[in-house]
Amino acid sequence: MAFEPAPDDWWKGAVIYQIYPRSYLDTTGNGIGDLRGIAEKLDHVASLGVDAIWISPFVKSPMKDFGYDVADYLAVDPLFGDLQDFRDLLERAHDRGLRVIMDQVLSHTSDQHAWFLESREGRANAKADWYVWADPKPDGGPPNNWLSVFGGSSWQWEPRRSQYYLHNFLREQPDLNYHCPAVQQAVLDTCRFWLDMGVDGFRLDVCTFYAHDAELRDNPPNPDIPEGEAFEFNPYSRQLHIHDIVRPETVTFLERLRALCDGYGGRALLGELNQSEAVRVHREYTAVKRLQLAYGYWLLGAHHVSPGVLREVARDLGHDEDAGWPAWALDNHDFTRAITRLGAEETPDAVTVLMAALACLRGAFCLYQGAELGLPQAELPQDRVVDPYGREFWPAYKGRDGARTPMPWTGDAPSGGFSQVEPWLPVPQAHLERSVAGQDALPGSTLNRLRRFLRWRGEQPALRQGGMEFFETSGEILGFRRILADGALTCAFNLSDAEQVLDLPAAETGPEITGHGFGGIRRGDEIHLPAWGAFFARAAP
Repeated sequence: MAFEPAPDDWWKGAVIYQIYPRSYLDTTGNGIGDLRGIAEKLDHVASLGVDAIWISPFVKSPMKDFGYDVADYLAVDPLFGDLQDFRDLLERAHDRGLRVIMDQVLSHTSDQHAWFLESREGRANAKADWYVWADPKPDGGPPNNWLSVFGGSSWQWEPRRSQYYLHNFLREQPDLNYHCPAVQQAVLDTCRFWLDMGVDGFRLDVCTFYAHDAELRDNPPNPDIPEGEAFEFNPYSRQLHIHDIVRPETVTFLERLRALCDGYGGRALLGELNQSEAVRVHREYTAVKRLQLAYGYWLLGAHHVSPGVLREVARDLGHDEDAGWPAWALDNHDFTRAITRLGAEETPDAVTVLMAALACLRGAFCLYQGAELGLPQAELPQDRVVDPYGREFWPAYKGRDGARTPMPWTGDAPSGGFSQVEPWLPVPQAHLERSVAGQDALPGSTLNRLRRFLRWRGEQPALRQGGMEFFETSGEILGFRRILADGALTCAFNLSDAEQVLDLPAAETGPEITGHGFGGIRRGDEIHLPAWGAFFARAAP
């Protein structure tokens, strides 16, 4: 029998399955996934032993950034269905014990949103200050040096007002002005609409971007430019973003949003954090009465994840009783899939054990669609790239499409059972070979191993809500204990391709627990861990 957390605390230690709706299942024959497709596949989701689904944006949008440019916060985009389809999805998810987290893009809108269309018409209308407007410099240039994440200046000229507007992403994504009280109230009203409908929480897209420096001061240069595929091609990383994002007004607004959600009971906020001072920002944003959960990019962009890296990140974020709760993730729609990024295409067990370890650390665990199958990154030719980020920086950066291709439900159809027509992105042969149907039939498949483990994990209260302390290990072994008042769980993971032996007296661990499927066993005072294996034991606290 699975452990049932207190209703208001379900998010503690939750496993959250992220669905990218364009790529889950097409039921309308247009090559794009939809809400009915998600509803049809909820039995697959429930079979994984997860607690909630996070659905990437499905509200009305011109799709310049595939839903992250909102034209109407209160309407479902016709590509995905309508409001009744979402109500049906909510009901079917709740019937299966799955909570539903909705992706909310609150830092900016589409330039087609009615708010912006009114705001841009002049400086005296009712929504004149709903967006970030600024006069040009005397030479006609932008008001400061701020840069867009997607390349170039973050300022776009608007001749109707003879002013620039701020856009931290595409020019078609103008930023809302959180210094305007009416904007904050409108955003809260938007969230209230969906809470009234029954959603269980919100994933807050780029929530460090909400407020900006009202004085519009220049950002200073970055003396320590990070390395890696996500940074070297983009001048954005050459600035320290201390004035355009992570402003104190943002957390003040988050406290208002948290208070709204708390009024409904059992609602959770999951924030996306992506700032250079990641540890400080995580602690600040997950403080009491702010976000319940937040994730950063510590592991999502990593090309190597060792026990030392996991210990360091966990300790930096804090795992004391009064520390905020992280949400661990190896994959999502914005990053190269972990199987490819970590060089594990031939050894998917290396990533399976990493996911198991993250699911056992203090915090929630986010599982991105297709990760349960061990899907590698899809390689797309330039003429199939649709991501504006990739199109801007090709070939130095090939974009995010390779992590967004359709789910392969079967291996015997060109689109993997995703659609009856050509899908919006191609399905590679390597994905067809790892389809859901194919892995369903193999007891030792990545899919079945992860299912078995997550179901087992769901029965362990300490792994859901317990405290955490690390113990000393060597080599490629990660070891820690999760502690609750009525018991502790010892966890050891072998993150290598060779058997490892851990000296740990039985008196220090308690009785061995089986059923998790990772093969570690005790022999006297030694724990023998097979390659990519794990060991668990129960002890008094």
